[in-house]
Amino acid sequence: MGLFDKIKSGLQKTRNAFSGRMDELVENYKELDDDFYEDLTDILIMADVGVPTAELAVSRLREKCKAEKIGNPQKAREALQQILVDILWAEPMQLSSPMVLLIIGVNGVGKTTSIGKLASRLKVLGRRVIICAGDTFRAAAADQLTVWAERANVPIIKHQEGADPAAVVFDGIQAAKGRHADVLLVDTAGRLHNKAHLMEELKKISRVVEREYPEASLGALLVIDATTGQNGLAQAKVFSEVANLQGIILTKLDGTAKGGIAIAIRNELGLPVRYIGLGEQLDDMQPFDAKEFVSAIFGD
Repeated sequence: MGLFDKIKSGLQKTRNAFSGRMDELVENYKELDDDFYEDLTDILIMADVGVPTAELAVSRLREKCKAEKIGNPQKAREALQQILVDILWAEPMQLSSPMVLLIIGVNGVGKTTSIGKLASRLKVLGRRVIICAGDTFRAAAADQLTVWAERANVPIIKHQEGADPAAVVFDGIQAAKGRHADVLLVDTAGRLHNKAHLMEELKKISRVVEREYPEASLGALLVIDATTGQNGLAQAKVFSEVANLQGIILTKLDGTAKGGIAIAIRNELGLPVRYIGLGEQLDDMQPFDAKEFVSAIFGD
């Protein structure tokens, strides 16, 4: 299965819901009037694009159709696709070497599996990768991460449960230096109930990286479960306050009919989606491509 086919297959639930409604909209209207745009806004909101982003996209569509004298609903549908691509588009993420990449997210979003998949993907691309089990608070977190490290065939640095996360990161850095690793992937605790504590923990980890590994660039990716919809957007808002995020890993897209959350996050928070999770296999994480994503949702 090719990359686009995999993305299209993974987004089947979103496509079935969204594309079906779009087809009905195009069939039901002969011209672009206020009712057409109102119904289109509702369709976007039901796809979890969110009210602000839906209104922005429809406003841009109105302007485009007026400026280019588009009066055909089918042509408007095609114009909307490009508008959504433009909203989602971002410069590709640069992975320098050496690099420390913090993987952040609440418990249950697929953080552990995402780290394993990302490690595997980077290794396939020829990068030397080490995983660091920095979430020492959640029971069995390191054990679960070890399973994925073994699947990806990359080394893992871990301590006992309850250890100081910064101390684990310190050892991870020494291993990365000694083994000339390109990327150190660091799992972090996913507790949001105490934002201040989370912020201090991330700051402490960052200080250790800056002190012990000044030659490495430091980045962070946030893992969000697409099935949580607008709650995922709320999580992204909180984490963007406590970490310097380079983007999003959006998981479980194959399990939701509301894949539009990717568009909401990009527009409302300015955070680009970097990778998408479309299943449970090691190679089921794919780099995000705005054009392919929108085409898959529209069923093209």
